[in-house]
Amino acid sequence: MNFEDDELYRDITGFAHDTPTWVQHTAEVWTEAGILLFGALFVVAWWRSRSDSTRAFAIAALAPVATALAYVGSELVKSVFAQERPCRAVAGAVPSLAECPPTGDWSFPSNHATIAGASAVTLALVRRALAWLTAPLALLMALSRVFVGVHYPHDVVAGLLFGALVAAVAVRLGTRSATRLAEAMRTSSAPAVRWLTGEGPRTAHAASHRRR
Repeated sequence: MNFEDDELYRDITGFAHDTPTWVQHTAEVWTEAGILLFGALFVVAWWRSRSDSTRAFAIAALAPVATALAYVGSELVKSVFAQERPCRAVAGAVPSLAECPPTGDWSFPSNHATIAGASAVTLALVRRALAWLTAPLALLMALSRVFVGVHYPHDVVAGLLFGALVAAVAVRLGTRSATRLAEAMRTSSAPAVRWLTGEGPRTAHAASHRRR
């Protein structure tokens, strides 16, 4: 690593150690809980898309799949670069707030940041207004990985960009096929399959009108 990156890591982790205990604990919790929050947002997006157009449902269904693909890609990149974690490699740094992952669990790029970047972009593709929520959450999640001492700053920047790019491309390439599959599922004779995809906007509206 270059001197500037090591110095920035020392500055951030040193600042982290000077923050109140509750801030440190919040960062330690958030750095893992952020993934669960994005997972919950995927579920909400799927549920809402059941009464939306077939294409919108397809994109909502693709969002977690594209995020998983980005994660797998980041794991492959990690194995190529095999960069040691800064909590072991940076001389003179304070101890990391989070437990330093074992050797072999490489640092570049950050998997958490990759998932955050991919989740933020795919959820915004499902519903554009969500970008106002998902983008800050992704940035906070990426920053927390440096704050707790387990990643270099460049790890999380690369993870965010890699995750966003891979996921966006995966959704774009998969939307047409996923839409055709969703159309077939919405006309399936199996009730469980139709429940999974929802009725779509026109059918749902007609059913609501009949109930009146």
